[in-house]
Amino acid sequence: MAADEIGVIGGIDTHTDLHQAAVIDGIGRHLATAQFETTPKGYQRLLDWLRSHGDVLAVGVEGTGAYGAEIARFLTTNEVTVVEVDRPDRKARRDNGKSDPIDAYGAATAVLSGRAGGIPKSRNGIVEAIRALRVVRKSAVKARTQTINQIRTLIVTAPSAVRDKLRGLSTRELIDTLARSRPAGELADPACAVRTALRRLARRYQQLDEEIKDADKEIGPLVAQAAPKLVALPGVGPETAGQLLTSAGDNPDRLHSESAFAHLRGAAPVPASSGRTNRHRLNRGGDRQANNALHTIVLVRMKYDQRTQEYVARRTTEGMAKKDVIRCLKRFVAREIYKHLPHVTHPTKPLPQIA
Repeated sequence: MAADEIGVIGGIDTHTDLHQAAVIDGIGRHLATAQFETTPKGYQRLLDWLRSHGDVLAVGVEGTGAYGAEIARFLTTNEVTVVEVDRPDRKARRDNGKSDPIDAYGAATAVLSGRAGGIPKSRNGIVEAIRALRVVRKSAVKARTQTINQIRTLIVTAPSAVRDKLRGLSTRELIDTLARSRPAGELADPACAVRTALRRLARRYQQLDEEIKDADKEIGPLVAQAAPKLVALPGVGPETAGQLLTSAGDNPDRLHSESAFAHLRGAAPVPASSGRTNRHRLNRGGDRQANNALHTIVLVRMKYDQRTQEYVARRTTEGMAKKDVIRCLKRFVAREIYKHLPHVTHPTKPLPQIA
């Protein structure tokens, strides 16, 4: 930094078409605010504008996982330290008001005060590719579940001539039978209309099933390539590993310890002691999808892994409730998972010291 150049901190409130940027100096004085388009030229103008006020120490960005993903990538590529900033809570919004300039200044002051210090996901590697493919798979699974539920609901209310022929069939048998059916008659007849609707829903189910299988064929090799040691762990499959990788991001070293990883996944123990009771409870915070992946791994191990079965038996004999045993197992699994994440060989760039 030149002798006559001050250190400044930026803040960005992100939106679809325009980003609101603000800049403050090292003691929190507001220097300027401006809007920039969410285009490559707009990002370059924003960076030039920030640097015109002094040496950019860091930039706080709201929504690095949504509208701010590309500006965060752009700033990181240009060797600018990006800090992830959470939205202000409702009390702060009531006290300070709400506008784009206020939010942008709030992002900058959050970095200066140290309230914001999170390192955003880099979103520029194989894990980001896995995340994109899993979005499609997840929506297909949800639609398939909705489809089979609609089929069963229609069967319940269908005329007995239709319902009796489908009684007692498994899901696979039901789908195959309905997809091969050839409804005949007038659509004004409720029985014919129900048969037609069931056939269409069954074929939709089959299409979604094929889409999910295609997604698994694409995602599985990517997960194995990104974290071969992770998928080799007992109880960990491509789906749960993909979710854990997505939650950690392409730069898992932004999570400074395995305890931070467990806390982010909602697997850190929460004290729940009172009086003579000394215990912990399940953590209902954190990334719930990652927590669900840990829960699935624990359930699989409780059923098939001998080491886990012995642990459950021992803790149950000691008087521990099943939900508390699962809580402890989630914490153990989180520790094991963290050790097998594809950590980079170089440490994450630390935040600069702001005088």
